[in-house]
Amino acid sequence: MQLNDSITAISGIGEKTAALYHKLNIFTVHDLITHYPRDYEEWHDIVKIGELRANQVYAIQGTVISAPRTMYLRKNMTVTSARVKDASGACDITYFNMPYIKNSLLPGKQYIFRGRVVLKNNRLAMEQPKIVSPQEFEKNVHRLSPIYPTTKGLTTAAITKAVRAAVDALSLEEDYIPEKLREKYGLCDLRSSISGIHFPSCREEMLASRKRLVFEEFLFFIISVMMLRDMTLREVNDCPMMRIDACKDFIMSLPYELTNAQKRVWAQIEEDMSSPHIMNRLVQGDVGSGKTIVAVLAMLMCAMNNAQSAFMAPTEVLARQHYETISELTEKYKLPFRCVLLTGTLTAKERRRAKESIALGVCNVIVGTQALIQDDVEFYNLRLVITDEQHRFGVKQRETLAKKGQQPHVLVMSATPIPRTLAMILYGDLDISVMDELPSNRLPIKNCVVNTDYRKKAYDFIAKEVEAGRQAYVICPMVDSDDEPTGDRPALENVMDYTKKLKQELPSTVSIDYLHGRMKPKAKSLVMEEFANRSIDVLVSTTVIEVGINVPNATVMLVENAERFGLAQLHQLRGRVGRGSCQSYCIFMTSAGQNDNMERLQVLNKSNDGFFISSEDMRLRGPGDLFGIRQSGQFQFSIGDIYQDAAILQEAQSCAQELYAAYVGNAGVPVREHEGFWRHYEENISSDNDFINI
Repeated sequence: MQLNDSITAISGIGEKTAALYHKLNIFTVHDLITHYPRDYEEWHDIVKIGELRANQVYAIQGTVISAPRTMYLRKNMTVTSARVKDASGACDITYFNMPYIKNSLLPGKQYIFRGRVVLKNNRLAMEQPKIVSPQEFEKNVHRLSPIYPTTKGLTTAAITKAVRAAVDALSLEEDYIPEKLREKYGLCDLRSSISGIHFPSCREEMLASRKRLVFEEFLFFIISVMMLRDMTLREVNDCPMMRIDACKDFIMSLPYELTNAQKRVWAQIEEDMSSPHIMNRLVQGDVGSGKTIVAVLAMLMCAMNNAQSAFMAPTEVLARQHYETISELTEKYKLPFRCVLLTGTLTAKERRRAKESIALGVCNVIVGTQALIQDDVEFYNLRLVITDEQHRFGVKQRETLAKKGQQPHVLVMSATPIPRTLAMILYGDLDISVMDELPSNRLPIKNCVVNTDYRKKAYDFIAKEVEAGRQAYVICPMVDSDDEPTGDRPALENVMDYTKKLKQELPSTVSIDYLHGRMKPKAKSLVMEEFANRSIDVLVSTTVIEVGINVPNATVMLVENAERFGLAQLHQLRGRVGRGSCQSYCIFMTSAGQNDNMERLQVLNKSNDGFFISSEDMRLRGPGDLFGIRQSGQFQFSIGDIYQDAAILQEAQSCAQELYAAYVGNAGVPVREHEGFWRHYEENISSDNDFINI
């Protein structure tokens, strides 16, 4: 079996089952084996009932001391319970909608149960425990069983079976990372890493396998960035732009003074655009640091030099918001902008008119989504492209832009504060500017970290803010109950069930709706627009709103299961509030009381400084966070995490420098011991449009 074979090459996967895998973006054997576990279930030794604690998964061995009873709570809801004891104590076991289970529980007989323990009415109970035979328990104790991202109709058990068949039948080429480098950086071989990440015999094997795969992912990314950097350095600006007095006049006309950080960054951009080389610059700055005005200044300089600029946004709603903002500034300050909006929801007639105005140069500021770089869009004189952190241009995209006219300057705007040591690696092809200052009139967000006992107060506070005319976000880590962890971790809040619950908890006058990434683009846009125009009071969402619309009226954010998110991501989410003139609040609710989780979250309680928070995120991540923290933002690697794996990232950079120096020094011909690496890169990585756009 080869990596590029269809998923249907695996025994037991026909066309119907393949369609389910396609929903998970799994089409080939390679896609399947890189569909890594999101967690592992580990069976620990049997414990005494007297040692049980709530909110943990245990295995117990006890005797049933009472005949099971089934209670009918309401239509389609039954609870079957029994009492179990050992020499140290007793506890209840309960099953929901499983009345037949009483036939398997005989009073006086001993069983092994494994499940999650909860505290109800001051009594410990194990809910939905699995009844395990001694032989099955002995086979699984201390082993790690993979838990995969799933979709409806496709279980972890089914994926596990398919992955095992693929791994057993896979014909792997010679390891493309040379043995000498594997030894230097402590990496296991390719086959061992694939087997060990899916079916580890112990935690140590899983960690060793994961290190190899993370290292490899970072290594190829960094090599791609180095390639892109060298291409960029050769780009010459044949027509440097003139510095324009209109930019100074615009700055002077603003009702506020630019911060020192804004002035510094604008000076760097102005220098780039008037230099003999093409600008490729990243502007890093917290939400609210004033990146938009700097972008407008760059577009103004471009327009006054008789050239076009394009502003590319990740969503249609955000593109429309940018368009409206630029249009308002154009009218208020009499800027020489002729704006046009280009998105996928335009009618055929509107799109045709927009493309004509772009091609003829009638419009000099074009705002839109990735539709801007499609083949059928021609520019008259495109000289500046501004993107946000969701859109980094790779080699192929730059080639596409080059064909549309002169090589444009590229300005990447990022609201993700990344520690400089990591940013220099991840953005190695870009010059980096940092906005580390917020306008003085911005009210700091008030934060609190609480446990679930505070939930009723949080709901009351949200209701109070809505009554005062404000709006609120509630963030959940899951879309629906199908996504819930099935391993040792507690159940997480999900958007669909939470929306129903919130409608029961809040007054009927409060309008509540939901948003998540599985919704169709038009449906997502409609919900976001309704929230922006105040038709929705409370929006229950996944992290899809992390890069979202600007709603200054939203003053409250409640994040459920906050312990499951990285600090940098939580800070990004928090940036959705505090955008207006009213005081804003962020409530981080945690269902886990461990000291290390509370220490992490207290960083957010004490600071609103994104760069400090990202540094603390990197410092505080530990091995226990490998599968517990949800990552986000631009660098969503398939297995690596730039905070958790910062040390591996730095090792991968050293290795990349060694490989690339030998390659470039040898005029692009690999030295013999590196031939396999560069062959794999050319065949599988360099042609991958999305790899450099992580």
